[in-house]
Amino acid sequence: MQYETVIGLEVHAQLRTESKIFCGCSTRFGASPNQNTCPVCLGMPGQLPVLNEKVVEYAIRAALATGCSIAPVSVWARKNYFYPDLPKGYQISQYELPIAEHGSLNVEVDGKTSTIGITRIHMEEDAGKLVHDASLPVSYVDLNRAGVPLVEIVSEPDIRSPEEAAAYMKALRDILVYLEVCDGNLEEGSLRCDANVSLRPVGQEEFGTRTEVKNLNSFRNVARALEYEIRRQRAVLDEGGEVVQETRLWDAGSGKTSSMRGKEEAHDYRYFPDPDLLPLKVDSAWIERVKSGLPELPEAKRSRFVEQYGLPAYDAGVLCAEKAVAQFFEDAVEAGAPAKAASNLIMTDLPNALRGINKDLKDIGHGQITPEQLAEILKMAEAGTLSSKMVKEVLYETVISNKAPSQIVAERGLKQVSDTAELESILAAVFESSPKEVEQFKAGKQKLMGFFVGQVMKRTKGQANPKLVNELIRKMLG
Repeated sequence: MQYETVIGLEVHAQLRTESKIFCGCSTRFGASPNQNTCPVCLGMPGQLPVLNEKVVEYAIRAALATGCSIAPVSVWARKNYFYPDLPKGYQISQYELPIAEHGSLNVEVDGKTSTIGITRIHMEEDAGKLVHDASLPVSYVDLNRAGVPLVEIVSEPDIRSPEEAAAYMKALRDILVYLEVCDGNLEEGSLRCDANVSLRPVGQEEFGTRTEVKNLNSFRNVARALEYEIRRQRAVLDEGGEVVQETRLWDAGSGKTSSMRGKEEAHDYRYFPDPDLLPLKVDSAWIERVKSGLPELPEAKRSRFVEQYGLPAYDAGVLCAEKAVAQFFEDAVEAGAPAKAASNLIMTDLPNALRGINKDLKDIGHGQITPEQLAEILKMAEAGTLSSKMVKEVLYETVISNKAPSQIVAERGLKQVSDTAELESILAAVFESSPKEVEQFKAGKQKLMGFFVGQVMKRTKGQANPKLVNELIRKMLG
């Protein structure tokens, strides 16, 4: 039987506030266990939560950027369950009346654009973290993360392939990073994803039984976990079995999911309005203030790069994947760099140079190289001062030493030889010492062009302008 895959994602994004959602404790990652805690986030009796206004602003930003309708009134709810890292015995979240609903996001896979609906966005507090001892049957509780603000973004079941799921999560991550509401760091858990997946016979309207897959900590693992789970469910159905509604845990090492627990429904959490928090009211003036401060978003920036700078769509996609990289490119062009040449250098040679100091493109703008320095290198190349090989050398040296490119060129004597008279003189000497090769070239053996260029490069220590050398060889040998 042929099956259709139905996927929905629940993405939890940690907000980039300095303090937690209902208290003043720091949200800084990497602190000693239980250092960033107070009676409120430890769930001590009688302690009352106080809402962090910045959390609401960030949630509004995310809602506006994904086309959601923002509720004038939303309500805080208690989500009740027991787990050792949840000291209050409930999580403050939103349920029946979230802050935003009914948005969408466009994603592109293999040249095809799909629109994925967004059911809702709601705010909630994070739970703590269990730390398992590797040598003893003991687990420790670290509550630094308890109370850290999250937005949960729930998609409609509109996703039809693992590749589309990974593309949706990547697009969502890019938006949140551009908005500066989340750092998008999957390794540190700033962005986490749970996936709901089911299969149904092609043509059937009713959804199949779904499983929830947890522990998806990278775009690649989202795709891998869903591919495995689809294969597993298909095998169960083909053998006449029934898929069990459950929560499954993804193990990246084995490449498999395993049963974790039965899948809870909303009624299992006994949601009810939190009596310690008033309903949240968001008026139109607040929404307009937030809207006026929104940056240009990735999709709009990619389109503008294609139109304004004449870049291929691929180049625009690579440059706009990181906000800092896109800004670096525009600053370099503003400083005089040719757009396509700057794009090529940023996408290919610059990452190689940055690896020399254990950095990558995400770190650009932190002093390794300035847009003005990159523009200076490309202007020297455009003027014929530097060959393509020299461009790579000067770029690498600039990143390593942070010296001015012109200083590096002067110190290392890297100036390209582009003087026609000088090159003609060198070529004349080459031809005189290679009469046999000259005759063969004139007789049609064009492969000897490389031989002559190589001889000139040898005599100029690699500093001759290869394009000009080629032109002069053809001119002088007819």
